[in-house]
Amino acid sequence: MTDTAPVRVGLVGYGLAGSVFHAPLIAATEGLVLDTVVTSDEERRSAVRAAYPGVRLAASPEELLARAGELDLLVIASPNKTHVRIARAALEAGLPVVVDKPLAGTAAEARELAALADGRGLLLSVFQNRRWDNDFLTLSRLIEDGELGEVQRFESRFERWRPQLKGGWRESGDPEEIGGLLYDLGSHVVDQALTLFGPALSVYAESDVRRPGAAADDDTFLAITHAHGVRSHLYVSATTAQLGPRFRVLGSKAGYVKYGLDPQEAALREGGRPVSGKPWGEEPRERWGRIGAGESPLTGGGDPVPTLPGDYPAYYGAVAAALRGDGENPVTALEAAAALDVLEAARRSAREGVTVALSPSA
Repeated sequence: MTDTAPVRVGLVGYGLAGSVFHAPLIAATEGLVLDTVVTSDEERRSAVRAAYPGVRLAASPEELLARAGELDLLVIASPNKTHVRIARAALEAGLPVVVDKPLAGTAAEARELAALADGRGLLLSVFQNRRWDNDFLTLSRLIEDGELGEVQRFESRFERWRPQLKGGWRESGDPEEIGGLLYDLGSHVVDQALTLFGPALSVYAESDVRRPGAAADDDTFLAITHAHGVRSHLYVSATTAQLGPRFRVLGSKAGYVKYGLDPQEAALREGGRPVSGKPWGEEPRERWGRIGAGESPLTGGGDPVPTLPGDYPAYYGAVAAALRGDGENPVTALEAAAALDVLEAARRSAREGVTVALSPSA
């Protein structure tokens, strides 16, 4: 690969993550080309052919890695339990790697992969697309500009109303599957909290299995005390009949409240694609959050804050730049390991009913 040659990308997995997020974003990124998709499912293979004519297909990661020299990057969007095994094999084959969250089931495994990548001088990045959500970008700007003063409490909710089970490994109670909402949506909200407010000193969690027939957590709460004093209260749920605000952030000067999810996932699910120079990730004025003090946004209090456009394409743009030597890894494996420290502590806290202390340097 040269600075001008396109990065040839292999994609392992063409389920929800592969087909809705990774393949479209890779195809839309200048400097990246989707070369091969790994899936053995005939229906998914047909979908790949229809969406990306000319893209090669492989039936297994092993088949793809046998010709690793024909690729410049491997993206892993397969079930969680396969992430570590495939990432390790790809790194040992000399390929830079992007892994969908969670990188691993444990922080120790994440750090082992980070050490392997570092030792071989290879990029290992974790797909944390929610850092490029419209509300997160807006909140980051408000904090950076000092609009809220000193942030004291961060409330983040990723809630859904899905009273019926969908089935599949994500709802499995088998620990090897790394299913449940704590490691799914929890990976997002914890990563956002750590990105905004730094290392965690302690974690408390409540985790429940609410739906009949469910085997994995579907209603979980985490409380994080950060080293700099901010307290994060994080909610992930599939059983929320009335959705709360996506963010409620309270500072010494003002608070920011924002309802509703970033529109990019819905657009991608509906077949929308980011195109350079055309609007993407924007939302109408009526969905903007509000900033103020002593007022309720539900009664029109506070001032509307224009929501910055969401920008999932920026992740793969940053990956392409990092591979060229023109930028930094947008989400490192060690950042993922820090989030996994919190998730592991939350699982222990919920199981034992205790608050778990963490070292900020863990």
